[in-house]
Amino acid sequence: MLTGRALLLDMDGTLVDSHAVVERCWSRWAREKGLDPAAVLAVAHGRQGHATMAELLPDRPVEVNLAENRELLAQETADTEGIVPVAGAPAFLAALDGAPHALVTSADVPLSTARMGAAGLPLPAVRVTAEDVRASKPDPEGFLRGAALLGIDPADCIVFEDSEAGIAAGKAAGMRVVGVGPGAARFSPDAQVDDLTKVAVTVDDEGIHLTL
Repeated sequence: MLTGRALLLDMDGTLVDSHAVVERCWSRWAREKGLDPAAVLAVAHGRQGHATMAELLPDRPVEVNLAENRELLAQETADTEGIVPVAGAPAFLAALDGAPHALVTSADVPLSTARMGAAGLPLPAVRVTAEDVRASKPDPEGFLRGAALLGIDPADCIVFEDSEAGIAAGKAAGMRVVGVGPGAARFSPDAQVDDLTKVAVTVDDEGIHLTL
């Protein structure tokens, strides 16, 4: 069992299965740039788009990456076909109602609103998005901001993440990390579950208790 005072939750791959959309949009971008889509997708997951572009095309001006990222975000926001909740996500979020938790995502406000809505999931009252941070995951800024907004010490927060960048960000923030998805174990989270049906939540005066 893990016990914390607050949960900080990634969105894509953790609460929302948006794999189909991400693959469509980023594969199209990769082909336009003459890059291998599989190699691009391996880097893109969990990061803000402009950070992915900077890593893959390091000689391009930042302004070009930011402009293309805005275009890509608009495409992803408009494309909700195939978006579903990760198994167990609706019950998991319902169990957290009233307990301190926040969404911490590399998506911006329109994209996170669209994807949570398409998956039929409620938006947490506290949300940290791309607009709120200067550095993308794997930088810990987003998770530290989420903890600050909730008024909880980082050491008392538990992160739920699926990607290498996200798990690294949570650990860099000094938080315990639960990896979500069969592939998350290879990024060395503190614990791992295949999906959210494997997590039982109880909340009391001592905090949020997770049985995995």
